[in-house]
Parts: sequence; structure tokens; C-alpha cells
Amino acid sequence: MSSADTSARRASISFEFFPPASPAASQRLWNSVERLAPLGPDFVSVTYGAGGTTRERTLSAILAVRERARLDVAGHLTCVAASKHDVLQVARAYAKLGCRRIVALRGDPPGGQEKFTPHPEGFASAAELVAGLAGLNQFEIWVAAYPETHPEAESPEADIDNLKRKLDAGAKGAITQFFFENETFLRFRDRCADAGITAPIVPGILPIEDYDKTCRFAGRCGASVPEWMDKAYTNAEDYDATALLSTAICAEQCDELIEEGVEHLHIYTLNNPDLPYTVCQALGIEPRPIKAAANGCG
Repeated sequence: MSSADTSARRASISFEFFPPASPAASQRLWNSVERLAPLGPDFVSVTYGAGGTTRERTLSAILAVRERARLDVAGHLTCVAASKHDVLQVARAYAKLGCRRIVALRGDPPGGQEKFTPHPEGFASAAELVAGLAGLNQFEIWVAAYPETHPEAESPEADIDNLKRKLDAGAKGAITQFFFENETFLRFRDRCADAGITAPIVPGILPIEDYDKTCRFAGRCGASVPEWMDKAYTNAEDYDATALLSTAICAEQCDELIEEGVEHLHIYTLNNPDLPYTVCQALGIEPRPIKAAANGCG
């Protein structure tokens, strides 16, 4: 049995999508879901804009994915610019759609604001949001973690303390920001264990579709891009070479993580299924037939 076959048997996967903003984007989302669903993800997640700016689109996307692809969906939820009542109403709307998982996030400040300011009647932190959702007793709750430390954290230790508060408030586990050096994740996982965290820490994986865009994205998220990666993409002469390089880098990253005992991988798709699909195949994850509706999720 090959290493890839062994890896596929030892790790489960999930995918993240974002809600579409146009009919064309809706079709792109559906194409992505339709292609990746046969890979048998444990669940997929759908993001949620700051201040609920994508609320209706997120709800529509969750409904479409659940009904048409028959996948378990985790809805993202933030507490930016919203009262506790309004946030919990969104959670109840998720529940009515059959969504039993939530990724609970404080959320980024709205555009034009540098610092998060809680709504006067809202949750002041992700830990408070988790506690509020846990009180509904309807959801499996996941939270975010930052292997390279959240940009607003006072220190790495303070960031891990905050993660522990979120987990202690009722979250089942954490999904990390993406990273490109596995040692970064492994050191972070060790620090979490030293802090008494026993909940699962799931690595977030970002296949690189566009290297320049990824670098800009990483800069905004506080994720570092190693020098060797910059050299590798500089030497890739054409799109075909770049796609092959991206697949190789991501598949190797995932395989090494599985060898280190990681049992689940959460893959950020950016609503493009090509690289996630190829990476999963490189890991030995083969598609299986599913029944899905033929129309898109408009």
C-alpha cells in the first residue's frame, strides 16, 4: 500500500466555501460543491460577512448545499455590529435549515475601522459568542485558532489563553488559520497541549491557486510565506508548472501533517475546486458517486 493510500485512511477532510455575490458566482459555488462533494467530506463550511453583510446569501448557500449535495454544513457566525438577539436569531435560522454545526468567530472590524468595537447589546468576544450558542444546546461549535498568533493578540501566550477560553465556553475544537510551514502548526499544537488544551486543533490548509494573491492574503491574515516558496514560484515558468507545484506543495504538507498524527484537514477552497480536488486525489482520496440536483444554487 502506498503512503498516499495510508494517509487517506487516516485523515478525514472538510472544505470551506464563501457565499456568492452574483448569479455567476452562484454557479461557480455550485460547480465547486458538485465537484468536491464526491470526495466525501465530513462537512463543509460557509463563511459569513462582517456585520452580517452576507447573511441572506450565507443562508441560501447553506440550504442549497444541504438539499442539493446532501452535505453536512457548518455555518460561520460572527458577533460584529449585531446584538446578541440578532446573532442568536441567525443561529436559529441555521438550525431550521438543518445546520447543526457553527464556526463561531468574533469577526473582523467592518471596513474603515481598525479596531473591533462590540455592539452595545452584543457579544464582546468569541468566547461570549460560544457561550451564547452553547446555551441554545443545538450546535456542535468550532472556533478559530492562529498558529502564528492573532494580529491583535498581546502575545502568543495571551492568544492561546483566549483560545482556551473559547473552548472552555463550549466549543468542541478549533480550526486554524492557514500556514505553509508545518513546524509552525506542530509547535503551536504543542503549546496548546502545554496550556492544558485537549480539544482537537484542526489545521487549515490553503492550496495556492494564485501565488501573488496568496501573498497579499497572507499579509492581511498575519500568515508568513517562507522564502523557499517564493523562489519555487518564481522558477515556475508557466501556469501548468505553477499548478503542478501548488499540488505538490499542498499534498506534501498534508501528508506530513497526517504522519504527525493529524486526523482531519480543513481545506480553504476560495470557491475553486480544481486544486483541492487534485490535492485530495494525490492523498489517495477517491470520489464516490452521489446524487445531487442538476441545477445550480442561485
